[in-house]
Amino acid sequence: MELRKDSYVTLNDGHKMPVIGFGTYAPQQLPKSLAEEGVKVALEVGYRHIDCAFIYGNEVEVGRAINQKIADGTVKREEVFYTGKLWSTFQAPDKVRPAVEKSLKDLQLDYIDLFIIHSPIELKPGDNPFPVDENGKLIYHNTDIRETWKALEECKDAGLVRSIGVSNFNKSQVELILNNPELKYKPVCNQVECHIYLNQSKLQEFLKSHDIVLVGYSVLGSSRDEKW
Repeated sequence: MELRKDSYVTLNDGHKMPVIGFGTYAPQQLPKSLAEEGVKVALEVGYRHIDCAFIYGNEVEVGRAINQKIADGTVKREEVFYTGKLWSTFQAPDKVRPAVEKSLKDLQLDYIDLFIIHSPIELKPGDNPFPVDENGKLIYHNTDIRETWKALEECKDAGLVRSIGVSNFNKSQVELILNNPELKYKPVCNQVECHIYLNQSKLQEFLKSHDIVLVGYSVLGSSRDEKW
């Protein structure tokens, strides 16, 4: 399938990312099978960018849907752009590659097109995705985000991921990475909440000046979680 020029954006590392993505987050009480069905339908109707994350808890189902649609000839692997995310308990450098490999295994894919740091805020490393103390408060940690980034660069060099980026970062957090003298690859994107009530124009201007794409989520608002 030939890509139309206005259907994708060329990232600063040369890879092409489809402009419109299909998000697969759903509140935990919904069955994971819905993500599988949703992704199959999305690929059938023309979506080519599938956005997921370890913390959504449905990479197995999303991967199964992608592989089924490759097997039945709906899409080729190179036509599907998959975005995955590094969760906040895996930011310690020695936990980054195992996190990527776990996602690849769950997805049954050979590589991830775009892998981004889910949040600049780190939680205590370990198997509990939401570590809390005896008072029920989240336990934070403080790995230097530049060390996390370096480990992601190594995953890119190893061919496990094609592009790397960030999510929910503010200007100064992005600058921390950009100003690192040891920087090998710039983030290709920063995925942030973006809609008419939060238009991110200042952040967009800054990112544009560094050839970093702003990827918006909840662009139509969100009604997925009553607490929001």
